[in-house]
Amino acid sequence: MTRMPDPFHAFLDRDEPLPPHAPSGPLVGLTLAVKDIYDVAGQRTGGGNPQKLAEAQPAERTAPAVQALLEAGARFVGRTQTDELTFSLMGQNAHYPFPVNPAAPGRVTGGSSSGSAAAVAGGLADIALGSDTGGSIRGPASFCGLIGLRLTHGAVSLKGAMPLAPSLDTFGWFAKDVATYERVADVLLPTDSRAGECSWRPLRITTLDDLVLGPAERDEYERMVSAAARVIGTPEAAAPLPQSIDDLYWAFRRIQAAEAWAVHGPFISSGDRRLGPGVKERFEFGATIDAATVQRETALRDAFRAALADRLGDDGLLVLPTMPGAAPLADTGFDAIQAYRERALRLLCLSGLAGVPQITLPLGAIDGGPFGLSLLGPAGSDRALLRLARTILASTGSA
Repeated sequence: MTRMPDPFHAFLDRDEPLPPHAPSGPLVGLTLAVKDIYDVAGQRTGGGNPQKLAEAQPAERTAPAVQALLEAGARFVGRTQTDELTFSLMGQNAHYPFPVNPAAPGRVTGGSSSGSAAAVAGGLADIALGSDTGGSIRGPASFCGLIGLRLTHGAVSLKGAMPLAPSLDTFGWFAKDVATYERVADVLLPTDSRAGECSWRPLRITTLDDLVLGPAERDEYERMVSAAARVIGTPEAAAPLPQSIDDLYWAFRRIQAAEAWAVHGPFISSGDRRLGPGVKERFEFGATIDAATVQRETALRDAFRAALADRLGDDGLLVLPTMPGAAPLADTGFDAIQAYRERALRLLCLSGLAGVPQITLPLGAIDGGPFGLSLLGPAGSDRALLRLARTILASTGSA
């Protein structure tokens, strides 16, 4: 197929048949890029691993969520890069040229939805599909200056998608503006119970705020909070959660790794799959986690879900930094990238463990790199968060 020039290495160069799209519908005129974990009829799904791609057969059916967008008139323009087997967060797949961050070319895009974020930020697609297990919508959106919503778990079907950790995996997409984001939501998301504009009870937790990297990041974060507060009110200090951030981080890591090994272990164990650095070690870690550990961490997750639901109620809104700061420089060493990743996951793991929605808004910047502010709401408040995002961005002139 013929594709526009791709200076950002967002797309995979594959000659495969294009899926048809409807000639009319709410998404007519919008272009659609699809992360290489979703089945598209007649195309192979590689999941960021060349051997998996080589062994894959063309899909017989398109994933239902993708098909819904095509039937709404969105025009498919290509498959986008993903971190290897989606088990990373920085957008650096050892098997492919690293995607370029159009908003900050010297910095990483974030992953695993790296190519999709680059495609939208670089103006190569209006909508680009991704997924979020540990932060792969929110992180790249923050790094690339985009809107990104991690959905309530299960809000959109992942049938026809390559899983990583099913109890944590969620569907997601990128767009540059709220109007486009909401057009996609109108096609995919169920109607929520919070109709129209509603009042929120904004909250913040000191231990989360403390995860920003340094004085410049803290100043910019406080500026973003103040900008949002003009719409939502000044956040109040929430009572500390009964679980420590470190305990929640490790619960997330162990549950994710165990589920990832259950999904991909047979493929990885069947030969030398030449997994990239970091990815290889994370899967090896998953292979060591026994059922008793998973049971213990699942009990902690259940207790955390109940505690967070109690804090949020029906109108609570947790305000937090999406990431510790701007994206790391693309040439940052492996160890420093890993340290950033572990810090970021302490912020990102909360909504994943709880199964609740979280939206990141492109409100800030550090040294020329975008820096997002996040709002986390109760389960099922996905559309309400989008409406709130529209109001906040309009109030800051960023809509």
